[in-house]
Amino acid sequence: MGCVLIAGVISSCKKDFLDTNPLDAVSSQTFWKSDDDVQQALTGVYSKLQSGFYSDTKVFLDAYSDNAYDRFSYFSFDVYTQGVINSTNVNGTFYNTPYQIIAACNYFLDNVGKAPISATAINEYSAEVKFIRAMCYFDLVQCYGGVVVYKTTPASVAAAKIPQSSASDVLAFVNSDLDFAIANLPATAYTGHAVQASALAEKARVAMFQKDWPTAVTLTKQIMNSGLFSIYSNYAGLFITSTQQNNPEIIFSTKYLGPNNPNNFDLYLGNYAALAPYGNLVNEYEMKNGKMITDPASGYDPANPYVNRDPRLGFTIQVPGDLFIDPDGTTFQHSDPLLTGFAPKKYVDLSHLPFSNAQLSDQNVIHTRYADVLLMYAEAENEVSGPDASIYSALNQIRQRPTVNMPPVDQTTYGTQSTLRDFIRHERRIEMALEGERYYDLKRWNLMEDKLSLMKNPGGIQLKFGEQNNVLPFSQTELTANPQLKQNAGYQ
Repeated sequence: MGCVLIAGVISSCKKDFLDTNPLDAVSSQTFWKSDDDVQQALTGVYSKLQSGFYSDTKVFLDAYSDNAYDRFSYFSFDVYTQGVINSTNVNGTFYNTPYQIIAACNYFLDNVGKAPISATAINEYSAEVKFIRAMCYFDLVQCYGGVVVYKTTPASVAAAKIPQSSASDVLAFVNSDLDFAIANLPATAYTGHAVQASALAEKARVAMFQKDWPTAVTLTKQIMNSGLFSIYSNYAGLFITSTQQNNPEIIFSTKYLGPNNPNNFDLYLGNYAALAPYGNLVNEYEMKNGKMITDPASGYDPANPYVNRDPRLGFTIQVPGDLFIDPDGTTFQHSDPLLTGFAPKKYVDLSHLPFSNAQLSDQNVIHTRYADVLLMYAEAENEVSGPDASIYSALNQIRQRPTVNMPPVDQTTYGTQSTLRDFIRHERRIEMALEGERYYDLKRWNLMEDKLSLMKNPGGIQLKFGEQNNVLPFSQTELTANPQLKQNAGYQ
């Protein structure tokens, strides 16, 4: 880049600080005059989610784990998973995108009070934006630990050059924003704008990160007891536009709308198969009888390895012998050879074959769904009390989704806190595979090194976790732009 970004909100290429407003906004002197203006500005904030790991590239975070390989190295994950990460190669998407969204959020919050609308309306709109801001700051903490906090738009370039806050202080700010959102968002089903459950689930996720298990239990139970959300019958349909609208399982997502506002899911995942699932992930899927393939009683046949497996395997990953058929009846061929032998199916709409019309691809990116809430509840409740009936019930709701219909959790095999913990982590990996969650999960479980050490990439290179103290380094670009920002320990 020819210019340096300070915290994603200031461009040194600009003559004047913030001389242009965020996308979809206009001068504050002529704007903020009606509810329509506020709605337009709010749309501008939501539009920012169509970038970075809030967009269709979120799924590529699974390549920064033991789930998949980033075959074109879009984000340098092939290098990171070899243990090579430093201030000169860390991908700016982790840092710049959240701060660009935060800048749009702060601009909105700084100005929405000027509009001639009710205090109730201002609070509800602000609650949506504070939820989004909290989500971005939490992602920054998960990646970097303590970061610079901007609660309002900095008044100048100099004012933006401030030290980072501690991780605990940033999380306190995140929880403050989420508390406001919970108090002011509508307790309704999700239809496109953040609702109370969106903020409750995000606060539960923060609690899980902090190992505050009782709080996570309380928050997830509030969603579960609301009756507003449920497991959707069609697992594959969760990730296809035609069955995503007003879906009872989806709690928050980034939305797209073709033909004018499409994404690249069908191109990246369908045509290129750019996210290549590892055989290690494929082997994690149980047999249809609920037994692991390593169990002698499972019925697993190495000569027919994909027969009688958990149906989620076939909904998530294209395995050998699973052919995509073009409209003309010919077999679809991916644009490049499959490096792991597998290709993604989740988020790929096969009705769009041969994937030549990219404008048809407008699947929404799911950030939170009810199955995730149930998994968080099961994990947190197990840490609080050990196995109980409510945990098995939560897991079985997921496993016995009509199109999945896996057996209930074997309470004899998974009847202790330790064994059930391992099974919940297994179930989470399977249910959320190729959705961009595995990187964060492995880091908060402190298992990234253990899992990567079992793996080699398609080139036969041993995988290794390279983050120091479980956090990324700040890029040299950011350190130069903001001398008050101190490099994370282990990268000096």
